Amino acid sequence: MDFNENFIYGCSAIGAGLAVIAGIGPGVGQGIAAGHGASAVGRNPGAKGDIMSTMLLGQAVAETTGLYGLLVAMLLMFVKPFV
Repeated sequence: MDFNENFIYGCSAIGAGLAVIAGIGPGVGQGIAAGHGASAVGRNPGAKGDIMSTMLLGQAVAETTGLYGLLVAMLLMFVKPFV
């Protein structure tokens, strides 16, 4: 392996690590949403079904950001288009 190939492998690994960091945001956001959902159910137990369905839909949408980051990281680690 020459310098260019090693450099590409190193940059791919760094990029994959940065892409995985994208999972922090959805984790924090989902925790906040779950906490607010739990407090909303505590204030109004009669609306539990509506609150839970809205919260779960929002968490599913927020999770896509983390999944995209994981997909990009896996592509960078296992697909080497420039080598």
